[in-house]
Amino acid sequence: MQTLNDWLAHCERLHPTTIELGLDRVRTVAQRMGLRFDCPVITVAGTNGKGSTCAMLEAILLQAGYRTGVYTSPHLVHFEERCRIGGEIANAPDFVAHFAAVESARGDISLTYFEFSTLAILALMAQSGLDVAVLEVGLGGRLDAVNIIDTDCAILTSIDLDHMDFLGSDRETIGFEKAGIMRAGKPAVVGDPVPPQSVLDHAQAIGADLWRFGDDFNFSGDKQQWGWAGRGRRYSGLAYPGLRGANQLLNASGVLAALTALRERLPVTAQAVRVGLSLVELPGRFQIVPGQPTLVLDVAHNPHAVAALAANLDAMGFYPTTHAVFGAMADKDLQPMLARIGPLIDRWYFTDLPTGRADSAAHLQSQWQTQNTRKDASSAVYTNPMQALHAAVSAADPADRIVVFGSFFTVGGVLEGGLPRLTAKHMGS
Repeated sequence: MQTLNDWLAHCERLHPTTIELGLDRVRTVAQRMGLRFDCPVITVAGTNGKGSTCAMLEAILLQAGYRTGVYTSPHLVHFEERCRIGGEIANAPDFVAHFAAVESARGDISLTYFEFSTLAILALMAQSGLDVAVLEVGLGGRLDAVNIIDTDCAILTSIDLDHMDFLGSDRETIGFEKAGIMRAGKPAVVGDPVPPQSVLDHAQAIGADLWRFGDDFNFSGDKQQWGWAGRGRRYSGLAYPGLRGANQLLNASGVLAALTALRERLPVTAQAVRVGLSLVELPGRFQIVPGQPTLVLDVAHNPHAVAALAANLDAMGFYPTTHAVFGAMADKDLQPMLARIGPLIDRWYFTDLPTGRADSAAHLQSQWQTQNTRKDASSAVYTNPMQALHAAVSAADPADRIVVFGSFFTVGGVLEGGLPRLTAKHMGS
């Protein structure tokens, strides 16, 4: 196996299931590899907001002059997006030796694709001379492969209902799983304004240094600027983050709490905070693509995220017609998602996705039809996201809006295909 793609194909064949929670197998391999970090580690878990939180941490720490390593998942287009070193996406050849090291160390231990690739990326990061590592937890927390690394500061973003087959059917159970990234005596930042009691109980039980939104830190703001106050530090007159959306101030507040908690080991200036937050970028998070018609990309794929997307769409103003390209995994809680955003969507373009875990476009359409109350709304099905987007672009007028949302495969499928050139119709000729 000579290339990254060779190794990824190998990983896909190894394990009988896509997801198998538990740390015993992956921890054993990590110990054989001698995997450890010699720098502060920040671990980020939560239902939504993890990627944005990691991107803001990275942007501020880079401005402060630190060599950062960031691990996030899943990727939108290319696997290499999962690892950034010094703000740059790692090169495919850089992964190969580390996949080989995992293969050599695992012996007869079977690893899932996620576990195998996580170990390889962590090994790459550990050997990259980092000043700080930022690790996004994949699915839960307590039993997620990322949790084999002890964190110096845990951040929990929002906690809501998603991946319930694996994590539990209510916020309390899910909260306990995500709280598993906390460590005794280390800062644990909880950004959810109404956290499950299980999170607070676990922080107390293990003796974590709990930083709770509303108690230990908070934000305020008007339309022009915002400010943050936490234990022993405050920032005022901040520009809004480069990432759009009403929920980004909550994410940014958790970031500033974490950096304040770590200020003795990782000091950052107010200037680094200001510039970092203003420059931060992250594809697929309420990303508005310039041009006509207006194009919005968002990886909202659970009820909590779709509610935030709907609120952000509401705040954009009037569009004659809103078109939606939508594809999702089969295990998603579809009805509340459709019910929340349905009133805003005039034409639906449901799409199949290139993974066995995905729901079919036809089934998504039938689920929408069972709860649709708008007689003026229409729908159609397509075999892939690009085909669906081209249909939406063809049907849209310049003043309309197209929203591509749902799974990472939906938004990634559009980005991978290259955003379509606007036709003469849309240039006003």
